[in-house]
Amino acid sequence: MIRHDQGSEPGAQPLLRPVALGDLELPNRVVMAPLTRARASGRGLVPTDLHAAYYGQRATAGLIIAEAAWVGERAIGAPGVPGVYTERQVEGWRRVTDVVHALGGRIVLQLWHAGAHSHPDHLGGARPGGPSAVDPGEECWTAAGPRATVTPREMTRAEIERTVADYGAASARARRAGFDGVEVAANGTYLLAQFLNPRLNRRADAYGTDRARLLLEVVDAVAAAWDGRRAGVRLSPYWTVHDASPGARRGDYPYTADEGALAAYDSLVAELGTRPLAYLHLRGRALTEPGATPDFDEFARYRKLFGGPLVANHGFGRESGNAVVEAGIADAVAFGRPFIANPDLVARFALGQGTARSDEATHYGGGARGYVDYPIWPGP
Repeated sequence: MIRHDQGSEPGAQPLLRPVALGDLELPNRVVMAPLTRARASGRGLVPTDLHAAYYGQRATAGLIIAEAAWVGERAIGAPGVPGVYTERQVEGWRRVTDVVHALGGRIVLQLWHAGAHSHPDHLGGARPGGPSAVDPGEECWTAAGPRATVTPREMTRAEIERTVADYGAASARARRAGFDGVEVAANGTYLLAQFLNPRLNRRADAYGTDRARLLLEVVDAVAAAWDGRRAGVRLSPYWTVHDASPGARRGDYPYTADEGALAAYDSLVAELGTRPLAYLHLRGRALTEPGATPDFDEFARYRKLFGGPLVANHGFGRESGNAVVEAGIADAVAFGRPFIANPDLVARFALGQGTARSDEATHYGGGARGYVDYPIWPGP
């Protein structure tokens, strides 16, 4: 395991050292995590100039993982989230990537399918598809406000094959839109995580007896659109009721982080290590109290099983981020909420400056306020 000496100069911080994630060459290890901000107005779900300004402001990140984008119309599960399944969307994303690259940044696009964590309001009245006809018991945000999820349809084999093709086509569109790579969102409570979950995936076919099969087929389809290692995967093996949406029905919540679930992820991570991936992006357990520090052992468990670069995420700050890289457990650290109010997060880390707090009322939806108007330090 490679270790580095951490000196007192800003440039000696482990987070500020360059690193290669597959074929992605990063000038620092401060990664911007994907953040859904719901600023794509209009039926076309096309990224706008606001998106270009927002990501351009954060181009000093070693890598920007842009917000998750729907891979097709059947994938939609929230309002205001952009897609990557039409040519207009590709053109909109091209404006974003052009700005980020002009400012010296690197950016990949996360690919998303809501699966059963959707609602008929998003799908023209049709029930969403999922691995089995089991309601995930979540809350789905719609244009009319939060709604309880419904019992989905069990996806047919043909639907699964179309979904894999949608991911592959979306990956190819992301490349044409100028992204430097893509990330497969297999975290949270959405389609790929649903297929991995034994309480939601009760299928009797090959996608039930091997619950990782869909994710691996998607990874293969997505990676095929790129030369070299430019596709990452995001997982959340520690997802539990503490991560559930506020209105989720918690009586028999389907996501646990017991030893059985973690062992299944052990096998999955080892299998992902055989794929031509740029990195594995691992979201840690939800922190139960303010100021708590992530448990490095949770990440070390999977570091031992995945031979490629690992990006750690969830609850890290400057000090803990430097420490997890210094320990050789992670190659980079992804920061989510800190990037909302601190577009200059890398500079703040380098100079040892504090970070501003964001206005949670503006996190989802709206316009420029709370999106592109946070000041660069030293702001007023």
